[in-house]
Amino acid sequence: MFTGYCDNTIDFLWGIRFNNERPWFEAHKGDYLQYLLQPTRELGAELYDYMAGKYPELWLNLHVSRIYRDARRLFGRGPYKDHLWLSLRHENDAWSCRPEFYFEVNPEGYAYGMGFWNATPQVMERFRRSLTEDPAPFEKLVRAFNAQSEFSLQGERYKRPKSAPSPLLEPWFSQKHIVLGRDASYDDAVFSHDIVDKLCRAYDFLTPFYRYFAALCPEETAP
Repeated sequence: MFTGYCDNTIDFLWGIRFNNERPWFEAHKGDYLQYLLQPTRELGAELYDYMAGKYPELWLNLHVSRIYRDARRLFGRGPYKDHLWLSLRHENDAWSCRPEFYFEVNPEGYAYGMGFWNATPQVMERFRRSLTEDPAPFEKLVRAFNAQSEFSLQGERYKRPKSAPSPLLEPWFSQKHIVLGRDASYDDAVFSHDIVDKLCRAYDFLTPFYRYFAALCPEETAP
């Protein structure tokens, strides 16, 4: 059961940021396992149980990231990440073209939401075509989104805005990819079990968006 992160979690994350080398990591590997990896796995397990129980038709799977960077893509950076994230996503051969719920912890704080980072240009074109041909369903979602203050629309936009069917949809129409995210400083919730309830409520709110974007992806056979 997840009981919260602690000061040792933050200390390790700052430590690996400024001491990103194998000797330091090996000397503090116990801190990584106890204060970062294990609680993240416990948090992910509770979130998975909630989402899989409430939305079994989404076929979500839990994935917890590795702290080790891909050695082929270091580009002058150290071998370790200074953050750890988990995601709930539909695991299959084309998972990267599907949205996912996420949570990340880093030295400055934490982030959570729903990301559609790796949608292909073809899928995003399908999204814009859907908005043009039948805008009403997504306009309903946008009105709900605009009425809240927890999440913001994030992600790269086209430098030259695309012509949207309505002003309401314009911010969404010009996105290269879409993230509905919240970046937060450390607070009491993340140091207790309260963060589980907070994330479950957040994912409930984001699930209609997940369904909409998932429906744009190529059909696959459920596992």
